[in-house]
Amino acid sequence: MLKIYNSLTREKQEFKPIRSGEARMYVCGLTVYDYVHLGHARMLTVFDVVQRHLRALGYQLTYVRNITDIDDKIIERAALNGESWRELAQRFILAMNEDCAKLGLQRPDQEPRATDYIAEIIDMTQTLIAKGYAYPAASGDVNYSVRKFAQYGQLSGKKIDDLIVGSRVQVDDSKLDPLDFVLWKRAKPGEPSWPSPWGEGRPGWHIECSAMSVRLLGEHFDLHGGGMDLQFPHHENEIAQSCAACDSPFVNVWMHNGFVRLNDEKMSKSLGNFFTVREVLKTLRDPEVLRFFLLGSHYRGPINYSAAQLAQADETLLGLYRALQDAHDAGVCKAEWMAEFRAAMNDDFNTPEALAVMQAVARALNSAKEAGDKSAVAEAAASLRAMGLSLGILQQDPSEYSKRGVGATLTDAAIEVLMQARREARSVKNFLESDRIRNELSTSGILLDDKPGGVTEWRRA
Repeated sequence: MLKIYNSLTREKQEFKPIRSGEARMYVCGLTVYDYVHLGHARMLTVFDVVQRHLRALGYQLTYVRNITDIDDKIIERAALNGESWRELAQRFILAMNEDCAKLGLQRPDQEPRATDYIAEIIDMTQTLIAKGYAYPAASGDVNYSVRKFAQYGQLSGKKIDDLIVGSRVQVDDSKLDPLDFVLWKRAKPGEPSWPSPWGEGRPGWHIECSAMSVRLLGEHFDLHGGGMDLQFPHHENEIAQSCAACDSPFVNVWMHNGFVRLNDEKMSKSLGNFFTVREVLKTLRDPEVLRFFLLGSHYRGPINYSAAQLAQADETLLGLYRALQDAHDAGVCKAEWMAEFRAAMNDDFNTPEALAVMQAVARALNSAKEAGDKSAVAEAAASLRAMGLSLGILQQDPSEYSKRGVGATLTDAAIEVLMQARREARSVKNFLESDRIRNELSTSGILLDDKPGGVTEWRRA
């Protein structure tokens, strides 16, 4: 039984899809004006794991993750760079896809761009005006009248009279109420625009997701996700727009992941204390280390970023790969272990507990290898690989993985030359020379593992 914490009801509840055997999920993606940072990476990884587990449970999933490709920040950055907004957006979409691939993220089933859904955005805006929930303002914008929607605040738990205008909600004299937000923006001279019944303009941020999700998943679907910072006002406004336009409940389960923190402060572009994925990956043995680090904390809580935490993730992941080394994984998974893993994931996608199960399996695998129990080795290795597949880890060749390093002073070829020299020294019992070579390799971050039969394996620290 899969249970998910629903931000709307503020409790964990059994997942009951609207259509039997199907699941429909929409996740708010990136506004593409810069490189992917760690906060983005956490959100993307969280919902990649969610979609993997839903598919593993047998659901026929439709996973939609949008791209905001028109926005004030995109326009401003493009003007600063002296390039068109389309060129800027496309450049960072390609960069996003490269970073996502390195993190082992599977592509969503659909990845709509806001500018491809202008007609749907205009249609929804017209519907909201016709129903009395929106109005053309003197400024040329079209605004949503927040106080017309009686349930406003149900997701965030905020009372309408106590609300402070949130991020991306602009206040001007043409609004009937300071809390009203823009559905359609009148274009300023020189800005990109599209024709509409209210003149040349472009969509507001919130209406994009309502129009795209309803168009691709229907008026009422199962899951909607995003970062915790989107809960208000973005997701609150989505509910107000979609429910008013469609006379429908809109979404059953709302999921929000916690922040990545640096020095106990939220990491974000607006605060200027963020690291891009590209910067971090330069410091790691393999991109999988970052994914493993992000899975090490429960998705709803904060995660603290530090070099020490990354180093711990690296060592733990390396230990799992070393357990798999020289272990044939053609066996049948052990039902008891798989049930423990599935129970952790069914408990609101509890990846820390799932990783704990995997480490227990790795210990059993190492014990079986030491005992020479080939059947137990195959069973444990198959189980560990299967669990890893569900989380998007442990699918690489263990021997190759352990030889990767960062800023290595010795190439693989140079290491092999020293390894051969050490083998020759040991063959004539010149242990002083053998130890000297081991120390030289160790100083360069190369660790040796002497095994029975005279075999020595190496890995990068």
